Amino acid sequence: MRSMSLIGLLGAEAISLTGSRMSLIALPWLVLVTSGSPTLTGAAAAIEMVPYVAAGALGAPIVDRLGARRVSIAADALSAVVVGALPFAYRTGFGALAVLVALAGALRGVGDISKRVLLPAAVERSGMAMMRATSVYDGISRGSALAGGLAAGVLVAWLGAPAVILIDAASFVVCAVLVGALVRTGAAADREHPKYLGALREGVRHAWRDPLVVSIVAMMFAINLFDTAALSVYIPVWARDVAGSPVAIGICSAAFALGAAAGNLVVIAFTERLPRYLTFSVGFLLACGPRFLTLGLSSSIALVACVMFAAGIGVSAANPVIATVMYERVPERLQARVFGVATAVAFAGMPLGSLLGGVAVQASGLRIALLATAGLCFAATLFPLIAHRTWRQLDG
Repeated sequence: MRSMSLIGLLGAEAISLTGSRMSLIALPWLVLVTSGSPTLTGAAAAIEMVPYVAAGALGAPIVDRLGARRVSIAADALSAVVVGALPFAYRTGFGALAVLVALAGALRGVGDISKRVLLPAAVERSGMAMMRATSVYDGISRGSALAGGLAAGVLVAWLGAPAVILIDAASFVVCAVLVGALVRTGAAADREHPKYLGALREGVRHAWRDPLVVSIVAMMFAINLFDTAALSVYIPVWARDVAGSPVAIGICSAAFALGAAAGNLVVIAFTERLPRYLTFSVGFLLACGPRFLTLGLSSSIALVACVMFAAGIGVSAANPVIATVMYERVPERLQARVFGVATAVAFAGMPLGSLLGGVAVQASGLRIALLATAGLCFAATLFPLIAHRTWRQLDG
């Protein structure tokens, strides 16, 4: 079947993301309960994200040279080994844990870029429209986050964080097998052998010359900064100090992912009717600021979960627009390089968010940090409505 490549890629992504989301919750919780330090908790997430960001950009020419499929399989196989060692490394101290976390981040960065490059060929072979395919892809990611977030909250409380991290390691093995067995690329995918530095420069030039791409990357930098501060610091500390249980982390993550999954169903059904600019602008307004405001003002898990659900709907509306526009505006031969550079800049907000989130909570307390972040988030998400000339290019 021509659709088997897309099915294999989506299946691998679902399993890998489920495991990664579980680990993303389990690792900060492990550091928080063993060290008692919000700053170290934020640092652990940042240590993973810095090499993740760098590897996504610096590894893109290698993806072009070796082929996205080969790199994806190798990165997942090595990730299984490295992540599997984390539950044993933390007993020897934070330093050993930090080294493995950094290596895991680098491998995941290269693997994720490879899978993004594999998607257009898989979509073309299946005959599905790109906007619908990116909505399905995003929906599977959100559904995986729902499953992983809910499972992590329960399993961390039941089995402990180290066992949950081992489950993530096993998910990488399954992902590598699925890509190896089912995903196929055309011969052209592995033909180009650009010089390394020249390939990097070409990717940077192409991204910089497109004002819409630059604006998208800047927006994603801000959103990723806020999101990572919430996921790696704010929500774990809120769960410990306000809700009193790690289960609250899973509930928050699951509510957000459930809203995103529900929103994706709507986007998939009405793909051709949704105006991209309006969908993107309203989606991010709903997705960002209200979460932090509610966490800062309420101790109700039910209320926070409802707001997280609404935020998930907003994200599910905006993300497929970004993915589709990027695939449309970047030539296929440059996608690994441009996506690598764009992802590196956009995801640079993640380690910064983890560090700033930890420092903010340590310095001013959780509530003030959350309310300040809510204000900054609202300001950032108003930008597409202010600079509307550039952003209206989303509609084509």
